[in-house]
Amino acid sequence: MQAKYPEIGVCGLSCRLCPSYHAGGKSRCGGCKSAYRMAAGCPFITCAVKRKGIEFCWQCEEHEACDKWRAHIEFSRKHDTFVCYQKLEANIAFIQQNGVKAFVKAQRTREQLLRQMLQGFNEGRSKTYFSIAATVLEVEELKAALTQAKRESARLEVKDKSKVLHSILDEIAKRKHDCLSLRKYR
Repeated sequence: MQAKYPEIGVCGLSCRLCPSYHAGGKSRCGGCKSAYRMAAGCPFITCAVKRKGIEFCWQCEEHEACDKWRAHIEFSRKHDTFVCYQKLEANIAFIQQNGVKAFVKAQRTREQLLRQMLQGFNEGRSKTYFSIAATVLEVEELKAALTQAKRESARLEVKDKSKVLHSILDEIAKRKHDCLSLRKYR
């Protein structure tokens, strides 16, 4: 099957906001439906794409009765892996209401903001943090944070620029009770 949307995970995550998608060299992932990931053995890719020839789990007639799918959704409400799952259900709802093309457009906007954060403020340790912020916070909040951080850190070194943007994003998240770290499974 040729995937139409390789940068949207079978489960509804945006690959464009994943830290591995923004890695350099051989460790860069081209998306959940790229050749590399298709060979990796994700159970959702195996079931949906390889067995059933569909691109997303929620397209499956059996998705509401699927134990794996239900467990994945339940897990995503409280936990993350190497990538942020906090908006998984909202992503799926958005796609179902507005369509995949509208979701792709929205994720490209978020990715552009993430790239700005990575290019101007990443001291080498903030890729995951900025990826989570780009996933969780609203686009207008991200734009305002970047504008403020650029203004406040114009003459600073990248390490201090990063601290400025972290501080701004942390304050936004605190007001909204959002989490800008991976919620580890215990």
